[in-house]
Amino acid sequence: MRKIPAFWFLIGGIAVVILWLISSYNGFVSSKGFVENGWAQVETQYQRRLDLIPNLVSTVKGAANFEQETFRAVTEARSAWSQSKSIADRTGQIQAASQFDSALSRLLVTVEAYPQLQATQAFRDLMTQLEGTENRVAVARKDYNEAVIAYNVRTRRFPGLLAAKLFGFLPEATFDADPEAEKAPSVDFTK
Repeated sequence: MRKIPAFWFLIGGIAVVILWLISSYNGFVSSKGFVENGWAQVETQYQRRLDLIPNLVSTVKGAANFEQETFRAVTEARSAWSQSKSIADRTGQIQAASQFDSALSRLLVTVEAYPQLQATQAFRDLMTQLEGTENRVAVARKDYNEAVIAYNVRTRRFPGLLAAKLFGFLPEATFDADPEAEKAPSVDFTK
């Protein structure tokens, strides 16, 4: 029986490593693509929400003794989202979105004090659109987080983490609830 030279084992081992690296790289590119797509969906739904807010604020201002602090918070949160989006800082965008969620919650609590406002058709239409958008935001966040978790697991699992480090695939941030989200917003009209 003839022996296979060690040279062929070495060539075979190198070929296996090269194929593994190619497969790993392509897998990371695909996973990262799912993360990017998930984030694009989150941005799309937030933009839809941001486009609705000026109409909602105008309707509320026109029909209620609107609290200026709440209006300022909504406006600043909307601006923070736009600024973070322009510099493509996903972590900053996630923080800005949480800030916006909080400001929007305060706005909606403010609205509850004005039953005559809730009775207007324009307001009801806007609230219906906002409710649909909030559902879309929740689904987009969930889908994004699922894509990030799958990607992050892939970047941390051995031996994939070796390829991830070699090719510079870093873990991504998930969209977590704001720690303040557990508390209901309060608005004091006695001041």
